[in-house]
Formats: sequence, structure tokens, C-alpha cells
Amino acid sequence: MSYCRTVENRVNPTGNLPGKQGSRRVFSGGIVKIIYTAALTSTFLLSTPVLGHHSPSVYDLGSVLTLQGTVRRYEWKNPHVYIYVEVEGEPGSQPVEWELEGGSTPLMARGGWTDTTLASGDTVSARVNPNKNATTPNAWLLAVSKEDGTSVTRWSTNGASNVPANDISGVWDGLRGFQELSFFRGELTERGVAGQANYDESQNPVKDCIAAPVPMLTYMPYRSEIEVRDDEVLIKSEYFSVERIVYMDGRGHPEAAERTNQGHSIGHWDGDSLVVDTALFTDSPTGNSSGVPSGAQKHVTEKFTLSESRTQLKVEFSFEDPEFMAEPSTGEVALDHVPDREMLPFECELESARRYTLE
Repeated sequence: MSYCRTVENRVNPTGNLPGKQGSRRVFSGGIVKIIYTAALTSTFLLSTPVLGHHSPSVYDLGSVLTLQGTVRRYEWKNPHVYIYVEVEGEPGSQPVEWELEGGSTPLMARGGWTDTTLASGDTVSARVNPNKNATTPNAWLLAVSKEDGTSVTRWSTNGASNVPANDISGVWDGLRGFQELSFFRGELTERGVAGQANYDESQNPVKDCIAAPVPMLTYMPYRSEIEVRDDEVLIKSEYFSVERIVYMDGRGHPEAAERTNQGHSIGHWDGDSLVVDTALFTDSPTGNSSGVPSGAQKHVTEKFTLSESRTQLKVEFSFEDPEFMAEPSTGEVALDHVPDREMLPFECELESARRYTLE
């Protein structure tokens, strides 16, 4: 067994804010319209204004290796699936075990993966983005082919159902919309710039199985389920199985309340649109996305509106934090109505979450 290296023409995102193919990456004061090619879709966690678990500097996204070897371990875990493949080296050398990092189980399940897709002893061919450190046998998984001819990619959007919704209730899928996310990064304050410059992935709360906060949670490429009740709206996210309660009874934010990772949410109806106001967030080293810290003054507004066809839910969001952001950041994402699909579990395992930024 062996491996070969090929180089493909693709965008090489070197930071957490992506751009249209051929555009300049923008960290502050710029609008980014995120249009992903098939090549980029497989690497979104490294290149978005979300919170990619790994530092983008780890993987060579402009290079693709084809590894041929034998599966030694297959770990179906969150937040990342891992595959360990033993690959023969040069003649006379010992085999090398490669660690291939996949996505989360819900996203990979959409590409046809299950916890039994691979087993120890399977012979496979894997396409990967290798670690930039050529001595480190670690790579970002793109696709796997087995001896029986079956092939699975990292994930698939599965398409939209095109079934009109009666209202904003139901299950909504964010993967396709995430690929065309519009995002404007407002200018940062001096503290915001310094915080971003000093940020590294060892500070990422995801390593402790703490989910990205709103608004990043809102535009993650996962499914969400909305339940409209008499005096509150429940928003469930597939990502880390987060649940948010939006209080609709006219109350304000409490003056002296515990701050939490997802904050305290109150809402009201603007016609058929749900407007959500969220405050009281805990401090976070990357709570304003892309390594920008957040503090007690962080404030988020979201507006959920059905599309004209009623097959999508448009979510407009803005967030401000005067301590770290000189002006608000804004964005918009469209979620697909998928009433025939179910929310998949996301049980984060600390051991898997802390296996990151290999250099």
C-alpha cells in the first residue's frame, strides 16, 4: 500500500473568514459572500466565520493525497470522527499509521456514513488534505473508497424537500444555506484586534465540549427544530444538542442574572416574523467568531422569516459588543424546510474534542 500526492486548483483559505473564490479574505470592515465550490465544502470547518475546531494553518488545503492502506481503527465520535489507516512506506521502511479527521457524526451521516461503514482490516483508498508538516501523518478527510467499490464523501446536502411550511415551526436544515452565508465583519476595537491576534486553538471552548454561541449557532450547517408555544419558542439545534428558550411573554432581560453560553433570549412577533433579542452571554475567547473575544456587553438580534415560497426560513442576524467591536457585524442565512427528516444526536466526547491542532 502507498500514497500519492496531487495538487488541485482550489481556494486556500488561510483564516476563519472565507471569501468568494478568488476574493481577498476579510477580517474586519468587509462583506463576505460565501459561495463554496465542491472542493471548499469539504473543508468548511477550517475556513468559516464559525469556530473551526482546528487552526487553518494545520492542513494544506491546496494539496490532496490519495492514501491506500488498511483501517486499524474507526472512531464514530463527536465533534469529529477519526479513521486510523496503516499505510506502507518506502521499501524497507515500517508502515505508517495515518490519523484522518472527519466531520461530526450528523454531518457525515448525511453523506451516507454510519458507525459500521468501516471496520478494522478494511482496505481503503482515502483522499485527504495532508498536514502542512510533512512529518506528521495527520490529514483532513475528503472521501473514502472501499475494495467493494463503494465510496463515501465527507457529507452531502441531501437536497431540500421543497415542501411549504405553514409557519416557522418544524425542522430546518442549514447545510445548503451555510454554503452561501452572507457575513459582514464590523471593524474591531483595539482590544478586539489584540484578542484576535493572540488567539490560538488551545483557547477554543469546543475542546471542552462547549458549543459555539449565538449567532454562530444560528448559521452552523446543522438542522434546527423550532416549536412555537403559547408564551415561548423553543429552538433546538442538532449541533451539541443545544436548546434555546425564547420568552415571548413581554418580559425584559433580568438585571441581575447568571450569564450563560447561549445568553438569555426574549422575542416578539413582527407580523409572521420572529424577532429574537439575546443578551447576558458569558465571556468567551472566541465568542464573536474567528478568534474575536466577547464579553458582558455582547448583544445579538435575530429575525426569522419564511421565504416567499415558504420552503426556506431566512435568518437575518446582527451582533454587537462595544468592548471588542467598534461596529456591529451582520449576516443572513437561509435554512431549508425538511419536515421528513429527523434531528440526529450529537454527544460530544471530551477525548475526541481535545484531539486538535496537531503540528
